[in-house]
Amino acid sequence: MKKLLIAAMLFAAPAGLSSATAADYKIDIEGMHAAINFKVKHVGISWLTGRFDKFDGSFTFDENNPSASKVIVDVDVSSVNSNHQKRDEHIQDPGYLNTEANPSAHFESTSVEVTSDDTGIIHGNLTLNGVTKPFDLHASFVGMGDDPWGGYRSAFEATAVIHPEEFDYKFKYGDVYLELYIEGVHQ
Repeated sequence: MKKLLIAAMLFAAPAGLSSATAADYKIDIEGMHAAINFKVKHVGISWLTGRFDKFDGSFTFDENNPSASKVIVDVDVSSVNSNHQKRDEHIQDPGYLNTEANPSAHFESTSVEVTSDDTGIIHGNLTLNGVTKPFDLHASFVGMGDDPWGGYRSAFEATAVIHPEEFDYKFKYGDVYLELYIEGVHQ
């Protein structure tokens, strides 16, 4: 991942973006060029899928020192959307997502481990349901370049698994699988 990103930054960097410094990006939530999706077993039988409609964040990539790169994401857990309003209201209850007591989740990276030319593990801490635990995002580089609006973008996708009991959730439907699609606009 480091090799690919360094090459992309050196040869495709917009004017004013120095290849010797870290590049800061804001997650494009205004244009909704980002998504946080999930799936979990529905009553232990089939898959329930959905997303979180409200989140915000930023990332910094330092091609000279990937371990110094940073990712920060805040999620409004009460914005859960499983495409069924009554279920969304139900799973916000204390027995499930407990959004009245803990309406937001926060992820902040601590390091980035490069695993190949275009993949890495973003190690960090996730605060969810009032509990903070070490948490990993398995990330892949998607692309970067100029956009039609005069900006510069960089995109990644990532997967992760939440073990609900580790965050004091009481529901017993198994692990929650996350898919994140993140497009950032250079700041």
